[in-house]
Amino acid sequence: MKPEDTPEFMEQERQGDLFTRRAAIAIAICAMLLAITGLGGQNATKEALNNNILASNYFNFYQAKNMRQTAYALAADEFELAWSNDAQLSEDAKSALRRKLDDYRKTIARYESEPETGEGKKELLVKARDHAAQRDHALKQDPYFDYAEALLQIAIVLISVAIVAEQVWLSFLGGGLAIIGTLLMLNGFLLWVEIPGLG
Repeated sequence: MKPEDTPEFMEQERQGDLFTRRAAIAIAICAMLLAITGLGGQNATKEALNNNILASNYFNFYQAKNMRQTAYALAADEFELAWSNDAQLSEDAKSALRRKLDDYRKTIARYESEPETGEGKKELLVKARDHAAQRDHALKQDPYFDYAEALLQIAIVLISVAIVAEQVWLSFLGGGLAIIGTLLMLNGFLLWVEIPGLG
């Protein structure tokens, strides 16, 4: 190497160091975004599972209430049709049957709606549908996090290879994938746009 080539060599080395520093910062940013994306994806999965279980529980509770309500309605109808008009029954027996019939009708009404406890059929159905909607929302979010994670990981690899191979174009390709991954991550959190076939 000739002495007159030294400034040019130093400039190239400075440019290489600048590229390496920028690439390292880009890798660090991608790693941070990857961690946030992973956390968002895990939360969406947990939310979907929890709400699926809760929706199922409330739908099952609703169904059990409906079966009990039907059994009481059948028993009340039987009392009303078969026994309350029976001429052979004494007035005391008819009065006891009417009280029992009134109790059954109150129970039937309570099973239909019970705002105090939130355990009437009407309230249970609202809760079940609410949890099903939350589950569906989380299931829509999850794929965006998955694709964002993959793109951010590929971006980290490409930028790392760009440093080793000293190929600037690889870092731009990695940066482009990181931008797309970041947009998918943000869309996972906010659901701005639903991409057909993705969410």
